Parts: sequence; structure tokens; C-alpha cells
Amino acid sequence: MATNANDKSRAYAAAHFALELERSAIGLVRSIEGGGMKADVMTYRYGARQERGRQLGKPKCDDCKLQVGMSMSLQFYQWIEAFFSGNQVRKSGAIVAADFYYAERARREFYEAIIKDLTFPALSASDKQAAYLSVGVAAERIVFRKGDGSKLAGPAQSDQQKLWSACNFNLSVDGFDDACRRVTKIEAFTIKQQIIEHHVGGQREPFKFGSRIDFPNLVFYLPEADAEPFVAHFQQNGVAGARRGTGLTGS
Repeated sequence: MATNANDKSRAYAAAHFALELERSAIGLVRSIEGGGMKADVMTYRYGARQERGRQLGKPKCDDCKLQVGMSMSLQFYQWIEAFFSGNQVRKSGAIVAADFYYAERARREFYEAIIKDLTFPALSASDKQAAYLSVGVAAERIVFRKGDGSKLAGPAQSDQQKLWSACNFNLSVDGFDDACRRVTKIEAFTIKQQIIEHHVGGQREPFKFGSRIDFPNLVFYLPEADAEPFVAHFQQNGVAGARRGTGLTGS
């Protein structure tokens, strides 16, 4: 029997994804990982009986990993700014999956979510591909719902996500401006915090809190002809053991 192309029950390939925060559309995202739910199976026995009983324990929400470009709204970047400063701003929203025609087909609504980690992509002068920021989100509760068929933002916004190219970057370090003018590559790095789960009484979902933020090492590459100032700095601080407080500042 032939099927109607507009039939919402037809199988589809999720081709486009969008993010909502506090009932506001934030923008299209490149890809989404995680966001599922599961529950551990608890096994118990009754006295001397051979049979074992089983039941489901508390539900667990998998963390979400979003890849985003440069066209997200201001609200999203303010959320990231709060994460950098150590403020645990909680957001509720939804991850929307749409078909090839940008029609909403499914949505995962999350509640009381905090940012878990933030990964900056590797940057290279020889890489002409689009670069994307990876954002890890930990939610206390996730609800799956069927999409209402409404239209998402079109291809124009999807193209705007690709405006950030991996070859377009500039590194500056205070006191080393001349040495940084020919940096060829910066490796990817992740700023993250551990998520602490707090179980209270008979509540099914645990409360989630972030711990201290862990800032990684920054690794970059430059020609050896420009490396002399950094070598001298390391000789003084790494080899000779100068006093603390001689760290580098830059952007």
C-alpha cells in the first residue's frame, strides 16, 4: 500500500537538530550525542526460594554532547560565560530532531541542566574545514515527546553555523607578541567539571551539582625560529625554578 509523503508516522532520517532554552529557539546544532535514559536492574531473593525477583531502580539520564557553530543566540553564549566563571546556571529546554524538510519530528525535553564540559576544536593553518564547539550538558530529568511538525529555521541558519573555519585563528601571549605571529596549530582542549549526584529520600531523579572547574594545558606549534623567547622563559621557570606567579596570560 502506498504511503503519503506527509504522513507523520513514516520512518525518517533525522537530518537537522535544534536547541531550545527556556522555551526560546537558540539555533541549529551540527550533531547531538547522548540524551538517553536508562535504569539499573535490581535483583533480590525471597527467603529460601530459588527464583529471583527483579525490578528497575532509579532512572539515569545520559549526558548530552552538542556540536555548535557560530550562529547560536546570545542566551546560549551567556550560559557558557557563566560556566567559565564558576556559576552553575541551570537551564531547561529541548533538543529537537527534524527531518530533511526541517519539520519537527521528535523532541527530548530536559530539565535543570548544567554545562559539564566545553571542548574547543583543534585549529590549524592548513585546515579549511568548519570548526565546531562541543558542549557537554548534564540534565536531571529528560522527557521524550513526539514532534508537532512545525518548521525549524531553514538552510540560511545552517550555513551560518559554518562561518568559523579552523584556519582562522590568532594566538597572542602577553610579552611574546612577535613569537606568536606565526603559530601554525593549536591542539584541541577541554574545560570540564565533575558532576556530583545527590540522592534525596524517595525522589526518583538525583540532584546534580558541578564541582571545581578543571582547566587543561594549552599546546600550540610555531616555527623554531620564533621559539627562542619561550625557550628562555622555560629555562628560567621550568629548569632554574623561578618563583611562582610567573605564568603567561593571553588569548
